[in-house]
Amino acid sequence: MTDGFREPCPADRASMTSPGMRGKRPDGSARRALVTGANGGIGTAIVGRLRAEGYDVLTTDVAAPADVVLDLAQDPLPDDFGADVDVCVSNAAVTNTLSPAHRMSAEKWQRDIDVNLTGAFRVVQACLGGMRERGYGRIVLISSLAATAGGRGQVAYSASKAGLLGMAATIASENVAHGVTVNSVLPGLIATPAVHAMPPEVLVAVADRMLPSGRMGETGEVAALVAFLASSEAGYVTAQQIAIDGGAHLSNISLGSPGKST
Repeated sequence: MTDGFREPCPADRASMTSPGMRGKRPDGSARRALVTGANGGIGTAIVGRLRAEGYDVLTTDVAAPADVVLDLAQDPLPDDFGADVDVCVSNAAVTNTLSPAHRMSAEKWQRDIDVNLTGAFRVVQACLGGMRERGYGRIVLISSLAATAGGRGQVAYSASKAGLLGMAATIASENVAHGVTVNSVLPGLIATPAVHAMPPEVLVAVADRMLPSGRMGETGEVAALVAFLASSEAGYVTAQQIAIDGGAHLSNISLGSPGKST
């Protein structure tokens, strides 16, 4: 302590200068990371990146293969689930609910909210007690560009992902003095297997609006951002909403000639 302020512990200082220490606890053992939705394109990349950095990664998904198979919307969590987790990455989500607001059924709406928002809260809540007790924790919520920009035909998805942003800000505020950071990652169009499976005409239709950089994002790019936010190096970063969308959130309106800057 210096003048009443808490300083990083020696192990945290070491991890700031040594990437190989990112996944280590102060005693040299592997930090425990939990990744939900681990079987999807982004989830798989996050799991691989964290394991490569030395974390002991626990995976969950609604279907095998996963260390814990459960439906976050309704299944009871196992005893002591999350108690030893240092890094919680909430990635599980329903992404294929498509309906305009005036035709959205109550069942479809509720499913998105139950999985994408309530399911995320259940997992984070399960991890918080241990994080607060140990004075260290990293929580990363995978939200979406739709949380801030909306998405036609995705009112339930957009609302659920926007809810994560408010949840993150609140939990960050409540736990900042306990060494726990909470941040949101907002991916744009990422080249996952699910996206590649979309009809070509659909991808062409959204390319101009969502791909100003001329390409989709890679799952590894999302995983690299998550790995940074999960590390001790990001200990002074909390309650942030970080878009990784290749500039899709930028205005593409030009007052000059098409393709030329004014």
